[in-house]
Amino acid sequence: MTRSSTVVRAVVVTVLVGLVLLLAGCGNRGKAGSGAAAIASSAAVPAPPPLPPSTAPSAGVMMPNGAPMSFAALAKAADPGVVTIQSRVEKTFGSGRRRVLSEGLGTGFVYDPAGLVLTNNHVVEGATAVVVQFAGGRAMKAEVKGRDRHTDVAVLQLVDAGELQALPLGDSDGIEVGDWVVAIGNPFGLSHTVSAGILSGKGRTKDDVKGLDPSGYFNFLQTDAAINQGNSGGPLLNLRGEVVGINTAIRANANNIGFAIPINMVKELLPILVKDGKITRSALGISVRELDTSEAERLKRPDARGAWVVDVAPGSGADRAGLRPDDVILGFDGKAVADPNMLRWWASIAGVGKTVDVKVARGTRTFELKVTLGELPEQPEQPSMGFPPGFP
Repeated sequence: MTRSSTVVRAVVVTVLVGLVLLLAGCGNRGKAGSGAAAIASSAAVPAPPPLPPSTAPSAGVMMPNGAPMSFAALAKAADPGVVTIQSRVEKTFGSGRRRVLSEGLGTGFVYDPAGLVLTNNHVVEGATAVVVQFAGGRAMKAEVKGRDRHTDVAVLQLVDAGELQALPLGDSDGIEVGDWVVAIGNPFGLSHTVSAGILSGKGRTKDDVKGLDPSGYFNFLQTDAAINQGNSGGPLLNLRGEVVGINTAIRANANNIGFAIPINMVKELLPILVKDGKITRSALGISVRELDTSEAERLKRPDARGAWVVDVAPGSGADRAGLRPDDVILGFDGKAVADPNMLRWWASIAGVGKTVDVKVARGTRTFELKVTLGELPEQPEQPSMGFPPGFP
C-alpha cells in the first residue's frame, strides 16, 4: 500500500467519525447529556422564531442601503387629509351677474378634525371665494379663518365639514439633514401627486430664496422632493406621516430645490391666527445685522454670534432701556441669540407690552437690560401674484 493510499483512508475515516458525532448530536438536541453530543447542543445557535403576521416586514421597512422599500403606505394614510384649494377673485355687477376675474390653485391639509386647514397665504390672498376638494372628489366651501403674509401661512375653516381625517403635526426641530421626506400636492393641477426626497438643508432665509417679502420671517427647510407651482401649502411629511413643514417656495431655474416652512414655527402662530385672525407683532425698536469678522474684532467680540445693533428708534422700548448702536444682543427672554433672524422672530411673537430680559455685550462687558416691547407697525400689503415665492 502506498503512502498516498494511507492518507486517503485516514481522511475518509475522519469524515465518517465526524458524521456519526454530528448525527448523535442531532438526535440528542434539547436533552441533558454529556460528551460530544451535549457540547454540540449547547453551541448550536437556535433559529429565530417566525414573525407573527402583525410584526412581519411591511412596505415601510428599510432596505440595506437605508432607503425605504416603498412610500405607498405613508402616502395612502396621509392622502385623505390633503386637499386641493381653488381660490377665485369674483366681481358681482349691478345686474347680479358674477364674473370670475382670476383663479388660483394650491394645496392644503387638514390639521384639525373640526375642519381647520393649513395652507400658504399666497394661495388664498385676495380671494373672494375659496373651494376645497378632497381626493375622493368631495368639495366644500372654505372661509379664511386667519392669515399672516409675513410667514406666508393661512388657516381655513371648512363650512359644514363634519369630522375629518387630520394629519398629525410633527417636530421640525427633530428632523435632520439627510432624513427622508415626502411631499403631497397638486403641481400644475396634477392632483394628489406624491414626491419623495431628503431634507437637504435647514435654516434657509430670504437671502437664499429671492422674491420673498423683505419684511417676512423665514427659516426654511430645504428639500429635493419635487415641489412646483401648485404644491404651495401642501404638507412635507417625515416617515411617520407627521407634517414637518408646509411646502412654500422654490428656487427659480433650479432642479428639485424646494423650501418649506418649519411646522414648529407654524405651531407658534396657530393659536393666535385661529383666535384673532391675524398676528399683531411686537418689536424691540432696533435694527440689527449679522456680525462679520472685522466688525466682531472692532467690537471686541470673540466670535460672530449674536445680533449687532446698528440703529435704535428714539422713544422705543430699547431706547428707554438704554440699548445703543454697536451693542451686540446675545440673549432674549432666556434664549441664546445666535443670529439676527432668531432675534427678529422671537421679538415679533413675544407680545406687545411684554417686558423681557435682553442680554447685551458692550465692548468687553456683558449685562442684562429689561425692555418693554412695543408694537411693530404693519407694512402695506403688496398684491399677490398667486405664485410660490421664487417662481420664475
